Amino acid sequence: MTLTALRGLLPSKNDYVDVPRHWRADIAAGATVGIVALPLALAFGISSGAGAAAGLVTAVIAGLVAAVFGGSNVQVSGPTGAMAVVLVPIVGDHGVAALAIVGILAGVLLMIAGALRLGQLIGLVPWPVIAGFTAGIGMIIFLQQVPLVLGSADDVGTRPVIAAFHAVQHADWGAAIWALAAVAFVILLMLVVPLWNDRFPVSLLAIVLVTLMAELFNLPLARIGEIPSSLPMPTLPAIDPAVLQTLLTAALAVAALSAIESLLSARVAVDLSGDARYNPDRELVGQGMACIASGAFGGIPATGAIARTAVNVRAGGRTRLSVITHSLVLLGVIYLASGPVSRIPMAALAAVLMLTAVRMVPIREARTILRSTRSDAAVLLLTMVITVMVDLIEAVQFGIAVAAVFALRAVARTSGVRREAIDTQPDPADARIAVYRLTGSMFFGAAERVRSDVSAEGDIEVVILAFSQLRTMDATGANTLGEIVRALERQGVTVLIKGVPSRHMALMRSVGVIDSLRDQRHLFDDFPPALEHARSHVRRNAEARASQDRAKVVAAR
Repeated sequence: MTLTALRGLLPSKNDYVDVPRHWRADIAAGATVGIVALPLALAFGISSGAGAAAGLVTAVIAGLVAAVFGGSNVQVSGPTGAMAVVLVPIVGDHGVAALAIVGILAGVLLMIAGALRLGQLIGLVPWPVIAGFTAGIGMIIFLQQVPLVLGSADDVGTRPVIAAFHAVQHADWGAAIWALAAVAFVILLMLVVPLWNDRFPVSLLAIVLVTLMAELFNLPLARIGEIPSSLPMPTLPAIDPAVLQTLLTAALAVAALSAIESLLSARVAVDLSGDARYNPDRELVGQGMACIASGAFGGIPATGAIARTAVNVRAGGRTRLSVITHSLVLLGVIYLASGPVSRIPMAALAAVLMLTAVRMVPIREARTILRSTRSDAAVLLLTMVITVMVDLIEAVQFGIAVAAVFALRAVARTSGVRREAIDTQPDPADARIAVYRLTGSMFFGAAERVRSDVSAEGDIEVVILAFSQLRTMDATGANTLGEIVRALERQGVTVLIKGVPSRHMALMRSVGVIDSLRDQRHLFDDFPPALEHARSHVRRNAEARASQDRAKVVAAR
């Protein structure tokens, strides 16, 4: 990596060149995002199994580090629902302490990915996979709240579908009535208040009101519990070599999710803000540093948060100052309001997450995809189902693999070979000439069909292979062409090749297609010379046959 490229992955004074023009709007937007992020940070911390304090610390530390070192000017980072879903089984298998190690390892992997310029690969993730993944995460987050509301929970790491089913099956509905009422009240407020003012931090208002009522009337609602009144000192966790390999596998999953979600969120930020200044490779580096810092302070791995990023942009945030302000507002909560925050009912946070989860499901996008093509609809549904029932990362991998298979099939269908009639001045020799035109892509997905379609049946003596409409070719396709040429030549059929694009010539020579020709002069740039050579070849063969027939007649006499 050159020094210039490395410098592009690090902060610079250009990151803040617009601050003098937007600082008032940035501070106001940052304060708004901080208020919106508070209940989400607490809720996602609890949902991950690490606790509310871990979620709050993550929002402060990871949010601040990603704001300074990330590749987007307006992206807000912190704990997210998707990451919480991935972390639950890790906590179940290895305990909360393992999250710091996983976060640091994932951060290192993200920084390496950024340094290797892998940020652009996000463009390879198909739209149906993203939509199915997002819908599946929304369903998981909703299901995770059911046991919290009903007051019964399985072991940490139990699949959300099973845990929700067990919670409903074994619920004490008499004891759960207050929690259900709190959920209904919070959701009602979050639906009604935005009808008058969509910028008002209604989720915070709802949580405050439920907390006040719970305190005043001493309602039997489970509370968050103790929240630290200051940031812990950063420490490096002790690493047990016996579980390091297992944790590294978990870190790969966390890093993959952080990369996917952060880059998608940053792309959304570009569309919302209209600011095209965005560096995906630097974003990976910044998120990696955020995960490392969060792990050192006892937080959980973080990603870019699409909802909070959208709030930041819509509230007027245009520079990194807005994101930094968001973290400082949350830091103030830790030092000034940890006592009141500890009294927030769990049901209120669960209600916020339930409505957030429902809104995460991209219903309009899903409807569009389901109406588009059957293959895209299948990819969306498969990705969504595997996300909910199996695993997030496996869902993305499987979705991409299935989408790739469908895409290859579509390319293969538009690729192949067709026999063309000779539309020049008729010539008696044309009856013994076959012209085949290769179109689209000559790759492993279409090679066998091309092999079966090219033939020299009957009286065919010359085959012309026309390449001018061939766009792409891989080694399998080139090797198949070589085998076709050699097979025809063994049958006594002369093969002429016409119009090979210069970009394919090196591959065809290296694989041996050109060497398979009977004569190197059988390679032509244009069709007329190739056709004339084929006709002359047929005439010579006809003359040779006539001469042989005359010789046989003379010998018979």
